[in-house]
Amino acid sequence: MTRREMLQAVPALAIPARAQAQGEAKAPKPEQTALTPDVRGKTRLRTAICAYSFREQLKDRSMSYADLVRLAVDLGVDGLDMTVYWMPSTLDDFLPPLRGIAYRMGVDIYSISIRSEMTRATRELQDAEFTTIKKWVDAADRLGAGHIRVFGGNVPKGATVEQASGWATEVLKRAAEYSGSKGIILGLENHGGVTERAETIIKIVRAVNSPWVGINLDTGNFRTETYEQIEMCAPFAVNVQVKAETRGADGQKSQGDWDRVAQILAKANYKGYLALEYEAAEDAARAVPRLIKRLRQVADRHSSKFSS
Repeated sequence: MTRREMLQAVPALAIPARAQAQGEAKAPKPEQTALTPDVRGKTRLRTAICAYSFREQLKDRSMSYADLVRLAVDLGVDGLDMTVYWMPSTLDDFLPPLRGIAYRMGVDIYSISIRSEMTRATRELQDAEFTTIKKWVDAADRLGAGHIRVFGGNVPKGATVEQASGWATEVLKRAAEYSGSKGIILGLENHGGVTERAETIIKIVRAVNSPWVGINLDTGNFRTETYEQIEMCAPFAVNVQVKAETRGADGQKSQGDWDRVAQILAKANYKGYLALEYEAAEDAARAVPRLIKRLRQVADRHSSKFSS
């Protein structure tokens, strides 16, 4: 194939090549390099289950993490977001065998979800937080997961949101440098506290300015202007956890509009997982299969829409 034929066959490469030839190529701004998603190609939505959906069963050990892999196969789910709270070990006696089971069953353990509190005021506390995240980055690496859900943390008493955001940014910068060395993305979740509002989450992610940091978008955690805030976060989303219900500022619950969420994600050209995180009152063993069936339909319906 000649160079001309190659550039004609791959339009995405042709534009920068021509610009360089004309002396017009410009280096992208650091923020664009780190944060702007690849908008080429088709939107691709895949289904997953968050281990947290079965927190009671994992807690009382009536279900194991390997059982979740088998459940994913039974329900036709693509991936698992493994909340780590009930893992018996982070060592080689547990993680590599679980990774092997998932591989043999064709299930992608693509993410782990951990606790973190990055809004620490002192260097000593920030160091401790970084050490904890570093430990879980190593665990994710052994498990083969490419993403970790992290929390920003509460706004400490006497501190401002601005101060707390700065502290979280500093911890996340250090964590991203380490996770990036392992090829693992950190997703900052909208989880109240310093991440209560979309604009603050985006401000933190922009300030970190790393290709290894984005937003773990939880559709059930915003208390006001739910879908407007989801739309603000969608261009930065690296993982999406969908809830069966949303709650308003008055505490009232309503059914989550998954089609609307999927439309927002498709317009943002999101490529990734929709992970069901079930927290409602009905028993998960009955509710999750029904909801996964609905989620698969939504993912199929909206993949490839609004793509360039």
